Amino acid sequence: MTETATLRSREVVEGFHRAPHRSLFKAMGYTDEELRRPLIGVMNSRNEIIPGHVHLDNIARAVCDGIRMAGGTPIQFGVIGVDDGIAMGHRGMRFSLPSRELIADSIETVTEAHQLDGLVLIPNCDKITPGMLMAAARLNLPTVVVSGGPMMAGNVFGRAVDLATVFEGVGAFQAGRITAEELFELEEAACPTCGSCSGMFTANSMNCLTEAIGLGLPGNGTIPAVEAARLRLAKQAGMQVMELVRRGIRARDILTEAAFRNALAVDMALGCSTNTVLHLLAIAYEAGLADVINLDLIDEISRSTPQLCKLSPAGPHHIQDLHQAGGIQAVMAELLRGGHIDGSVLTVTSRTVAENLAAAERRILRARAWRSEVIRPLEEPHSPEGGLAVLRGNLAPDGAVVKQGAVDPAMLRHRGPARVFDGEEEATAAIREGAIRPGDVVVIRYEGPRGGPGMREMLAITAALAGMGLDREVALITDGRFSGATRGASIGHVSPEAAAGGPIALIEEGDVIEIDIPGRRLELRVPPDELARRRERWQPRPPRETRGYLARYARAVTSANTGAVLMG
Repeated sequence: MTETATLRSREVVEGFHRAPHRSLFKAMGYTDEELRRPLIGVMNSRNEIIPGHVHLDNIARAVCDGIRMAGGTPIQFGVIGVDDGIAMGHRGMRFSLPSRELIADSIETVTEAHQLDGLVLIPNCDKITPGMLMAAARLNLPTVVVSGGPMMAGNVFGRAVDLATVFEGVGAFQAGRITAEELFELEEAACPTCGSCSGMFTANSMNCLTEAIGLGLPGNGTIPAVEAARLRLAKQAGMQVMELVRRGIRARDILTEAAFRNALAVDMALGCSTNTVLHLLAIAYEAGLADVINLDLIDEISRSTPQLCKLSPAGPHHIQDLHQAGGIQAVMAELLRGGHIDGSVLTVTSRTVAENLAAAERRILRARAWRSEVIRPLEEPHSPEGGLAVLRGNLAPDGAVVKQGAVDPAMLRHRGPARVFDGEEEATAAIREGAIRPGDVVVIRYEGPRGGPGMREMLAITAALAGMGLDREVALITDGRFSGATRGASIGHVSPEAAAGGPIALIEEGDVIEIDIPGRRLELRVPPDELARRRERWQPRPPRETRGYLARYARAVTSANTGAVLMG
């Protein structure tokens, strides 16, 4: 055990002058023996508004058991969370990305106020996982992250379905392609268990990348929420944080530049959500690596890393299939074989990536053989490039992001007239009225981090188009975001955003936009002198929010190409 003199918590509980502090602990039932042990914060994000979090009390209980078994004292506290699916398509989505900063700040506040010695962070969904990873990087304490695990896929008459299927079902119903009864069947079946929604959407993307970057134990990304193995993993996380405390291994010992490169390679091999770009940039900022982890590096790694998996929405498989095929460790083993990741990187197991993979080699090989169709070998990838691409051009001089692995080949290059909408609601109304035609490029602006504010996801729009069969004929461009459940030529994070006077603010109805995803170009085909005249006429819009958290957020948030972090 670490000498008590090196424990931060001694400042709180040791010495005659801390008798009042110990008295308050004793009011909660803590004993002197418990107060002599390392005090480990257990951040439990359990709530009753997110299906990925409704079961986290069970996970937290197992974590606490592990901490006690290994000689520590667990101290639980909570944090907020937003369910992106429930917040989707209305004002509530403006609060989703900003909640990431509140989560990081609240963990920092409780941990520093009480001088805890280590942390086990229990997230599961969307902004909760990256918010916790940001806090881990900022606090730089011995830390293990253990998520609540993925939801199982649903089933409708032998067809695997998930939340994205329901969103697309809405569009299919509007287009008369399915009946109300069939839509109801999807609604009933798509989300059959607790857990993070079953495709490679944002929540599962971030939980998988937590394992890949080294802050989660092997299995963190893919063990289903409903399996007992998830509880065993939680106990191991509790025990392992005590090992990190003993060894003095802190979060930033793990969150190195090489670890981020590993995570990005896994990101590309899996075809993760475009939101991972925002979140990895933000975590890198907290880890002091913003100067090296940037959009240029992300695209460099994408160009050199093959896509090995096609999980929903890009393909037929779900996270449970990936788990059966060996999970993230199997993907990393394949990438290590090709020299795409660094095996010397330290992880929370106290071993390196290569040592973890060597220990699990036999199990990985058996799993890969059983579900060989889920993770392709390096010699037969879905694509020689990764699942994400960074585009630049006169429409996005600071960059834009697309999930190229989920784009129909016919839409990888596209040229069409702009249909311009100043906000999601205008675009939604046009789609419902049938005003969008094949070949159009739908532009949704003033939805960026500052202009939204909050950079709303637009799954309702992309799914409606997919449900209508237009995802192979219509492109979307926005300074906002797209859900990890989005498929099609949906290009988000356009930077600079419209509210900052970016070129997206200058587009007019009917302008020709050219998209070249393989060439990484996004161009507005308008003469420079005409764009200059439009810029002279452009005026900033008054803020949408003038009171409360969103107003403060809009004043402090940075651009999407730097992770939409808060400054000042």
